[in-house]
Amino acid sequence: MKRNFLLFSMMISCIGLFAQWKPMGDKIKTKWAQTIDVNSVLPEYPRPIMERSEWTNLNGLWEYAILPNGQNEPQKYDGKILVPFAVESSLSGVQKELGKDNELWYKRSFTVPSNWKNKTILLHFGAVDWKTEVYLNDVKIGTHTGGYTPFSFDITPFLTSGNQKLVVKVWDPTTEGFQPVGKQNSKPEGIWYTPVSGIWQTVWLEPVNAQHIASIKTIPNIDTKKLSIDVATEKTVSADIVEVVVKNGSSIVAKAKGAVGQQLNIPLPDMQLWSPESPFLYNLEINLYANGQLVDKVNSYAAMRKISTKRDDHGIVRIQLNNKDYFQFGPLDQGWWPDGLYTAPTDEALVYDIQKTKDFGFNMIRKHVKVEPARWYTHCDRLGILVWQDMPNGDKSPQWQNRQYFNGSELIRSGESEANYYKEWKDIMDYLVSYPSIVTWVPFNEAWGQFKTVETAEWTKNYDPSRLVNPASGGNHYRTGDMLDLHNYPGPELYLYDAERPTVLGEYGGIGLPLEGHLWQPDKNWGYVQFKNSKEVTDEYVKYGETLKKLIKAGFSAAVYTQTTDVEGEVNGLMTYDRKVIKLDEARTRKVNQEICSSLDR
Repeated sequence: MKRNFLLFSMMISCIGLFAQWKPMGDKIKTKWAQTIDVNSVLPEYPRPIMERSEWTNLNGLWEYAILPNGQNEPQKYDGKILVPFAVESSLSGVQKELGKDNELWYKRSFTVPSNWKNKTILLHFGAVDWKTEVYLNDVKIGTHTGGYTPFSFDITPFLTSGNQKLVVKVWDPTTEGFQPVGKQNSKPEGIWYTPVSGIWQTVWLEPVNAQHIASIKTIPNIDTKKLSIDVATEKTVSADIVEVVVKNGSSIVAKAKGAVGQQLNIPLPDMQLWSPESPFLYNLEINLYANGQLVDKVNSYAAMRKISTKRDDHGIVRIQLNNKDYFQFGPLDQGWWPDGLYTAPTDEALVYDIQKTKDFGFNMIRKHVKVEPARWYTHCDRLGILVWQDMPNGDKSPQWQNRQYFNGSELIRSGESEANYYKEWKDIMDYLVSYPSIVTWVPFNEAWGQFKTVETAEWTKNYDPSRLVNPASGGNHYRTGDMLDLHNYPGPELYLYDAERPTVLGEYGGIGLPLEGHLWQPDKNWGYVQFKNSKEVTDEYVKYGETLKKLIKAGFSAAVYTQTTDVEGEVNGLMTYDRKVIKLDEARTRKVNQEICSSLDR
């Protein structure tokens, strides 16, 4: 009888939670929106490249309120919001605009597990857009600016007994400010999309010892057959020791030890290489010892791969993967969702787009003016897909000079705007540096907020010399970085050529096909060209592919097709925005894509 009562109580509780939340609005949604459990939202470990065994997920229903700027914490909150979905999204259960004149307040309580006693407790945020203030038990414990990178606070000194009160305040002016925003716009239309404000990645707790590993950085060198690893730590002394164990599956292939602060260069004489065709990953176990005692352990992974350029026998400078000419070809991937905006509804949804990209026969993704959660990059590492990582644009744009090479124009930014850009670009690179799938950094796109191009490209290359730098994808061009990137719609065209660097086609295509029942809006839908059915679209896609194959011989070393999915008013995706329809003939698409990807094979 008691068991039945408990089950009945749990059912009533769950019904109550669901009654407080439902997806908002009448726009299209993905199939994964129907599977969301408010008690288990994105439950997967959020940082698999540096994983510990113990953690607590704080996603779920929080209280929220929207107040004018400068107010104290509200006495009464407006209702419930589902974290980690942006307040403007359907899946938040709110779907309200925030705007520059308001602040978004969040509140929830949590308890610290009893077996975490005497531990240092870290509060992690995957990403919050844009300015975040965090309060614990009515004490302001930290502030963060930036919309795309993780941050954390040691909350141990501010914990009390029992329930802990957590309050988060967010301000986000979107395009009415100077911060990086990507495709978000305060007035969305055309190629500009709905704003994303507030918490949009997982919030979680993690117990560690006072002396613990803070971050790891792995850089492979296949020419010397060594893997370099830098381990940053907290509250350690020089006598503490870091140990790295490299494994092939469960078999140990190498070990190394060093004092804290020393880079380890681990020989791997019988190394296995990583590529899209064979995405081999070494497992890493990283241990921290103090006074001979193990005080922290994280699991990670790494890959041996090299990205570089070299002139071929015909005098064309090619991009190489693992010292072989390798044509990189993939879609422009915006990473937007009709129900979650920046946030995929589930991890299954997150991996779906990557797997379909592989199924289509591509070997690369250009992640367009957005940064993804850590799990997305791990999926790319595991599935085997190359990634070009864009910096999200912001501020104003100078006139776009797509076909001019020697006289590109630039924006003169304010000091605040420059500082926002450089802070976040460095944070993004620090966040993503260890993911082997990332092979190219892209600081600017089509003159969007483009400034100090040479300085920025050279800083990027110096900060991470292990990858290529695409200084300005599609414009405005300068003789800097590792490639010249052209944009041309709809079909491929080679209208500029660089004899000293690889020439790439950073965007083309945009073949539109609006499908009734799968549209974000009933009208004002567009592509660069429009067709009426799947056969027409596939025929045009294949025609562009045949043209591209000829231009590869003439000088192109990589290409990016626009785009993976429809996004809001854009209907030029390989798939619909809700991911329910593949709009092209997949077999014909895969065949021509595989021919393109293998065009430089010898």
